[in-house]
Amino acid sequence: KTAYEIMPSLVGSEMCIRDRLRMAVKEMAAPYMDRDIDVVVGIESRGFIFGAPIADILNCSFVPVRKSGKLPWKTKSVSYELEYGNDSLEIHTDAIQPHQNILIVDDLLATGGTAEATCKLVSKLKGNIVGFTVLVELEFLEGRKRLKQYNVHSLVKY
Repeated sequence: KTAYEIMPSLVGSEMCIRDRLRMAVKEMAAPYMDRDIDVVVGIESRGFIFGAPIADILNCSFVPVRKSGKLPWKTKSVSYELEYGNDSLEIHTDAIQPHQNILIVDDLLATGGTAEATCKLVSKLKGNIVGFTVLVELEFLEGRKRLKQYNVHSLVKY
């Protein structure tokens, strides 16, 4: 676990957490309003918190990317290295159609390993990655470098 959690970014004295969450979701979706997004892909698990309402705002479908073994249907998977070992992610094989416009959503961009693995999964299904949006980016970990070919949008940078 990282010391940089998303809750401090959502909690404030002047607005309740519900209103700050709504504001954050709208700001995360804003750069993609006119980009004809077909599918929002949310990365397990806090990417679901932001991804589902962003999909609603963009009037498109939502698809979860989950840790291995958690999805109930046929899946594609990708393994990737973490700072402390290896992991894998999965997506349903029928979740994305070729050439659909995809927005990938997560709460945090740190080293970029999970984000990059998610991009590989979407690419396996021949989705067109339009962008990547996060609430918090830890710039000093340089995760954006792993996503340099994509339009990365973050609201809070440390």
